[in-house]
Amino acid sequence: MTSQDTTATFVFVGTYTRSDPRAARGAEGIYVYRLDPSTGALTHAHTMAGVVNPSFVALDPRHRCLYAVNEVQDIDGRTSGAASAFHIDPATGALSFLNRQSSGGTGPCHLSVDQTGRYVLVANYSGGSVAMLPIEDGGRLGPASDFVQHVGSSVNPRRQEGPHAHSINLDPTNRFALVADLGLDRVLVYRLDLERGKLVPNDVPWAPVHPGAGPRHLDFHPNGRFVYVINELDSTMTTFAWDGERGTLREIQNLSTLPPGFAGTSYCADVHVAPSGRFVYGSNRGDDSIAIFAVDAETGQLTPVGHESTRGKTPRNFALDPAGTLLLAANQDTDTIVTFRIDPETGKPTPTGQVASVPMPVCLKFAHPSP
Repeated sequence: MTSQDTTATFVFVGTYTRSDPRAARGAEGIYVYRLDPSTGALTHAHTMAGVVNPSFVALDPRHRCLYAVNEVQDIDGRTSGAASAFHIDPATGALSFLNRQSSGGTGPCHLSVDQTGRYVLVANYSGGSVAMLPIEDGGRLGPASDFVQHVGSSVNPRRQEGPHAHSINLDPTNRFALVADLGLDRVLVYRLDLERGKLVPNDVPWAPVHPGAGPRHLDFHPNGRFVYVINELDSTMTTFAWDGERGTLREIQNLSTLPPGFAGTSYCADVHVAPSGRFVYGSNRGDDSIAIFAVDAETGQLTPVGHESTRGKTPRNFALDPAGTLLLAANQDTDTIVTFRIDPETGKPTPTGQVASVPMPVCLKFAHPSP
């Protein structure tokens, strides 16, 4: 194995697949690409075919294993979605299937791995629930050690008739798990009990967002003091101050993610904070753009910088490389991943001209697998 192989940057792409009988079009499974950081070009390296709707993927801390949701309503004879585990070949990026376990609820759409690499946490959108699955020797998933069903609704009768857990993320200290529940207009906070494998409701168990917002994804500022929540239904970004000792959120700002005067239909999807902490980015599906915000280092508040077209339709997810120099936008409905280079001073992304053709890309993860 060469040194180039051991330091290779791979991009793993979660998709919606043709294996879902309701899908008129779709992908084969999980796609693996090798990234050239100098040009932003993506070269196809591997396809893990036969994985049902692996719409969101996550990596263990050492990038040795990849975990994917199976975003379906029933699987393996159960009314439930699932989470699947794969081993990563560090030289080629190729995936080998390990096993899958029930997620406990229907339509899982997001998952994350705790920083110790001992648990996978899953958000079930359709079922409105979250689960915690232990990682066993070799990276296989064990049956859920905990399952929590959310209860309630909010003001949108079509989209918020019940709970819809849309993402689950760990705080920088690995002590808390934050769940953006679109159906409840809440960000729920759980204490992470790693010894028992439990999600324990925090003393202050949730923070509200404004009615009808529909919180979807969130990201922490590198300094650990601020959390940015992107709201799907009304295309807004909410800034919270985060108390890492108590695990509490305090809203300090709410801004539109759309350009002034936009009059069409658009729904937010994804949010990421630049590694430098100077900029926050959010994706708009409908306007089909990346919204760019500058961050005030003291207050965490955002100032709109502008918007950049994703050069495709429905940017469900995007990703920033670890250096913060590249942005990759996954255009689900035009089957492309478009690479942009980020200006470190202005934060603005500029297309590199590199476009990869990928069927129904949904989620992107950068990886540097270790041997």
